[in-house]
Amino acid sequence: MAEITKLWIADKMRELMKHKSIDKIRVTEICKAADIERPTFYYHFKDKYELVAWMFCTDAYGTDLTSVVSAAAGMNKMKQEILFYKRAYEDSSQNALWHYMLEYFVRRYTDLAKEKLHTEVLDPQLAYSIRFYCMGAVGMTQEWVLYDNITSAETVVQMMFASMPENMRRMYFR
Repeated sequence: MAEITKLWIADKMRELMKHKSIDKIRVTEICKAADIERPTFYYHFKDKYELVAWMFCTDAYGTDLTSVVSAAAGMNKMKQEILFYKRAYEDSSQNALWHYMLEYFVRRYTDLAKEKLHTEVLDPQLAYSIRFYCMGAVGMTQEWVLYDNITSAETVVQMMFASMPENMRRMYFR
């Protein structure tokens, strides 16, 4: 039931973001659109930024981080919901989406590296490379969503993978 409620709230947030930027939307509006009380919203999310981050993570969860096809499909989904993602990326507040995305992808790549290497602690250079790569990939994804209406998702993902530090590429793409 909780997951259904979260999806309902997220759907209403997507609708609101078709007309307003995140900073102009209030939790009260989200609650009214979803026909819920404020405590219900705060039971599921600490604020509207966490809601938007949850929406992104839900969209990105099934993506295989080492597959051009899977990653490009995720980016194509972003293009299908371009207004939502543009509004989310335009937000430059302390809780901006790109912060959540960065941490999400660092965690996913780190967990994948630990799994592949059968370890709980990564070499500091590999941990740095993961963070470095994720910062660049998230920044370039933001630029692609906001300003690039030409380059295909497949091309963007291929360029990202080609730009991956060698120590990561060797491990993920043996």
